[in-house]
Amino acid sequence: MKTKPTAIVYVSNTGRTARYARMMGEKTGLPVYELTEAKKVLPKKTPIIYCGWLMASTVKDYKKAARRYTVAALCGVGLCPTGELLTEVRKATGLPAETPLFTLQGGMDRSALKGVYGSMIDFLIKSMEKKKDPSEKDTAMLEMLKAGGDFVSEENLGAVLEWYESL
Repeated sequence: MKTKPTAIVYVSNTGRTARYARMMGEKTGLPVYELTEAKKVLPKKTPIIYCGWLMASTVKDYKKAARRYTVAALCGVGLCPTGELLTEVRKATGLPAETPLFTLQGGMDRSALKGVYGSMIDFLIKSMEKKKDPSEKDTAMLEMLKAGGDFVSEENLGAVLEWYESL
């Protein structure tokens, strides 16, 4: 049975996930809350769309949200193109097969990274530069990591909004 969400809850590191959450809120009419704010206003087991940023194929704070709320769908925002890495994210996150998963391309702004994440990106850049015969995807990813870029767009929400409309 499909669960209709009644709110959107998110965590964001550089602001891209927050932007996607707000866009979804505008399109669906659902209220949007940052996770710490949601804990103050949403009752436990509230059905939600949870949005978090991707790191090493896991969605940040998904497990915290899933312990508290009923996650009706999961959105991971990261560097990969929209709709990619679904199998990897589902496995790394431990997301149940029946829960819809969407990956959304966010972008890169190294100056906005908090904590150790800038150092992790530096390490990723160095390891990608050492790759022999990089693929076209590898080259595009390396360029984005170095130069930055913002890929947040309403078009990237197409599959999520289609799923929501089908409920």
